[in-house]
Order: sequence, then structure tokens, then C-alpha cells
Amino acid sequence: MHKYRTHNCNELSLKNKDQKVLLSGWINKKRDHGNLLFVDLRDNYGLTQCVVDKSNKSFADLEKIQLESVIKVEGTVVQRSKDTINPELKTGEIEVKILSFEILGHCKELPMPIFTDQEYAEDIRLKYRFLDLRRKKIHENIILRSKVIAFIRSEMIKLGFLEFQTPILTSSSPEGARDFLVPSRLNLGKFYALPQAPQQFKQLIMVAGFDKYFQIAPCFRDEDARADRSPGEFYQLDLEMSFVEQEEVFNVVEKLMVSLFKKFSNKKLKTEKFPKISYETAMANYGTDKPDIRNPLVIHDLTNIFNREDVKFEIFKKLVNSGSKVRAIITKNTKEKPRSFFDGIDKWAKEEGASGLAYFTFEKEKNLSAKGPVGKLFSENSLKEIMKITSAEIGDSVFMACGKINDVEKIASLARDKIGRELNLINENEFAFCWIVDYPMFEKDEITNKIKFSHNPFSMPQGNVKKIDFKNPLNIKAYQYDIVCNGVELSSGAIRNHIPELMYKLFSIVGYDKQKVDKKFSGMINALSYGAPPHGGIAPGIDRIVMLLANEKNIREVTMFPMNQNAQDLMMKAPSEVNPEQLKELNLLIAKKK
Repeated sequence: MHKYRTHNCNELSLKNKDQKVLLSGWINKKRDHGNLLFVDLRDNYGLTQCVVDKSNKSFADLEKIQLESVIKVEGTVVQRSKDTINPELKTGEIEVKILSFEILGHCKELPMPIFTDQEYAEDIRLKYRFLDLRRKKIHENIILRSKVIAFIRSEMIKLGFLEFQTPILTSSSPEGARDFLVPSRLNLGKFYALPQAPQQFKQLIMVAGFDKYFQIAPCFRDEDARADRSPGEFYQLDLEMSFVEQEEVFNVVEKLMVSLFKKFSNKKLKTEKFPKISYETAMANYGTDKPDIRNPLVIHDLTNIFNREDVKFEIFKKLVNSGSKVRAIITKNTKEKPRSFFDGIDKWAKEEGASGLAYFTFEKEKNLSAKGPVGKLFSENSLKEIMKITSAEIGDSVFMACGKINDVEKIASLARDKIGRELNLINENEFAFCWIVDYPMFEKDEITNKIKFSHNPFSMPQGNVKKIDFKNPLNIKAYQYDIVCNGVELSSGAIRNHIPELMYKLFSIVGYDKQKVDKKFSGMINALSYGAPPHGGIAPGIDRIVMLLANEKNIREVTMFPMNQNAQDLMMKAPSEVNPEQLKELNLLIAKKK
């Protein structure tokens, strides 16, 4: 007989009745019924109810033992009476009558409950993450993550991809987020960087003649935490393909996502062929390049309405005259909604930092009119024009925001999500994927007014490369794309620029001369000059995929050992100070803050 267990805690059933068994696990819960003590024993696989009566010498010891202690139980499988069967447990038809037990690991007083999934303070959860991970919901999330990664590996191999590992210690990148730097002992005064992504390496793999590469890649970025982004590190499915165009990358990713989300979720896919939405259209219709297309609401541009003499909404008119834009959202047949609904949306917008949302409802008695705080400021003809632009009907309502383009797009996008949820327009039992395509190659920096790359600097511009209008860089579009699901950006990708001469021209637009490009991207630019194939790829985030499948709102709930909002590991006390000898060996000094 095995020393610790003959079965896992999810295995026993009526077919094991009268068998003598060994089980090992954690004491999840105890219930003392006077002459009987029930002990729920839990391991990685499930839970088994064990029972001991007062005549057993183990009764008193089990009664005193702390929850979450690890024990080994020897006992006999017995059938539960009909009225005590637990249909929610795989082992719910039986229980184990304890003959004897042994303590394998004592547990001291717990800082947090384990047998419940109730919310608990983040600092406690992260400091005692090994305990937090015992809790049912998060334990299942981490197991789901493991299964998702295993499935992705299997599917990628089926699709003809080979898995390779790329370096963790590499050179610093001048683009993207802040690097994590690692001092070199053997090369004093110089630093490695942890890779923000294997971007350059995966392109070099294509130059090396490998056709299809993938990797479950760790990435490191010194960024602030968000609900959908861990500070420090995250994992992505990194993939790259040679001799492909954009559509072929899409086909591979769609096949993978459809099979993945069908296998690990009961939710439906809105469509198995993901719609393509241009960046320009996404910003116009949704105010964001991460739209939740489950939501049927779209955003309309009403800026020109405020150039009309028969519109008396002076606040908006003055803003429009100074360059502001007006964005509007139509809600269908909301005339019966109480005033509190409209005022609630307006109040919410102010809490989000906007000046609020103006609103009115179309109505018709004798003539077309608008009911609401600003309704009387619009003439009948201007209302007809709004209805024409927005396809609104009598009984529909209009929410409007006015401001600088970036600000108004942001609040309109948030309002679209808020109103969609308030009106129960979003199907929570559905996954809706889409591609955002045709990104501009360049954009203007709001602060410096200088031109910078808007996306990935190594992307291929669209059109005939011999006829690109470099004098008007803001008109250049790139073969860059994002994949979005339910308003969550899973990944960015691109067809790569494999032509060195073209790369020099594009980098010159953002102020990089040839010498600087050669210095900053020496490995890449040198490799591309030795015969590089056309290639492209993408890198969907593992953490965000699992977040969606687990129906979680925070990435911490699907990450085994996450950091807190300040990028600190409270459990291992990282980052930490190092001793003077280590600093001396690396020829480093810590400058004290004044």
C-alpha cells in the first residue's frame, strides 16, 4: 500500500464501498455534532468527507487540530444515507469512516480563511499567497491556466510551429516601456536588460530560416499595474511566420482562439470569423481601439450640428468654435426611463473627470421636439438633422459629450460601455473577437508635437514601398493589427519590415539617423542585410486569455505569484536591498536621496 494515499480526494465512489483506504490532504472544514465529528479533507483534486465517532481514540485529537493542518487518514468507505448525499461533490455519495489518522504537517493560526472565496485584503492575500492559492476559486484558476498553456502548445505544434526559447538577458531597447536592467559582473559598467518581448529575436529566427516559431514567452516591463496588466512580468504566446501576409497570421490565430475558447468555456462565440475594423472606424464608432463589440451602441459625430444658427446650445457652440468635437450616443426607445437614469449617467461622467453628458429624448406631439435639460436649445430642423445622422427615432434619447478629440473619444467610449451595461445590452455569455487593422504608422506626440511611431517601429508600411509618401508621414498606414475580445486587447502584431533601406527611411522620420539605428538595433539591421524573408507575427497575452476564460476582472486572480500595485512581492519581500559586497563586486554605488 502507498505510504500516504491509495486515492485522491475526488476519486472515491460507491464502487469503493467497504474498501479500506488511505487519504492525505488538508483539513478544509470540521463540523462537531456531539457524538460525531465530520472532517472535510481536501487535496489538489477535490474533497472527501471523513467522519469519526466519539468512541474512537482519534476523536479528541481531531477535535483539537487546527484547520489547514495536513493529515493522513486511514479508514473505510461507507455509503451515505439518502438525506445526507451531497450532489455538488464528486464524492458526495460516500464518506470515509476514520479508523486512525496521522498529522503530517501542523498549521498555526491562519491569517485568513481558506474554505471561503470571500474577498479579503490584498496585502494579506499576497503576503500569504501560498494560503490564498489553496482557496477553491483561485486554485481552479491556476489549474485552468496550466491546462490552457498545455492546450496552446499542443495546437501550435499541430499547426506546424516549432517551439524555441529566446534569451532572457539581452540588450536594452529604446522603444516601448521601461526596461528592467541587470548589471554585468564581467563587463563592469554595462547592463543587460530583461526582454520586454522576444520581438527582435523572433525576427532573427525567421532570418535564420526557421519557418514557424512559437514560445510561451516571459516578458518584463517596468510599467504601473492595472487590472488587466501585472507590474513587472507577464507571459504571452509569441509566434512568428515566414513568407506570409496579414491574412495568414489572422487565420492561424482565429483557428487557435476558436478551439481554445470552445474547449475551456461554455460561453458562445459571437462569430468564428473575426470581423476586421479599421483603426479609424474603431475610433469613430467606439472611441477606442479596444471595442467591446457585444455592445450594439455606436458613437456618432455631431460636431457640425453646432455650427447651425438654429442651435442655441452656446456652451457646446463656443467649444466647437475653438476646435472641440461633439460625440453622441443614441439609446433606443428610452422615453419611459425615469429622470434618475439620465441624471445618473451624467453624474457618472462627472465622476470620470468629464464635464458631464448633455441629454434629451426625441418626442412628437404636434411637432418634433426634444424633452430634457438641453432639449429646448434645438430647433425642429436641427433635431431632424440629428435623427438623420444617427438614425434615431421618436422615443430614442441622445447623450452628448464635447471636448478635445482625445478627451471626448475617451469619455464617449466609457459612456458607451456604461450605458450598454445599464440597459443590459451586453450579452455576458458571449465572446466577441475582432481585429483592429490599418493603424497609422506615425502619430504626433501631444506634449512635444513631434512625430513618433504609433505602434511597432519594425512594421511594414502599407502600399508600394517604392511610392510611399515620406513627406506626409501621418498618412502612412502600416500592416499592424490588434486582436480584441470583449473590450480586452489580447495582443498586438504586425507584418515586419524586412528591408533595411526602408527601415532607415522610416526611423529618420522620428529623428533616428543611420548611425543611431545601426547602434540601437545592430543585431536586427545587420541580420536583415543578409537576405531576410517577408515575415510577420503576433503575441496574444496568456494572462488576459485566462482572465477571460475564468471570468475574472483582475489579472491577479489568474497569476500564481503576482506583485502588488507598487510592484512589490510581499511574500518574498522583493525588491530588496543587497549587501555592500554584492554592490562592490558589480562596481555599483547607491546614491542616497537628498
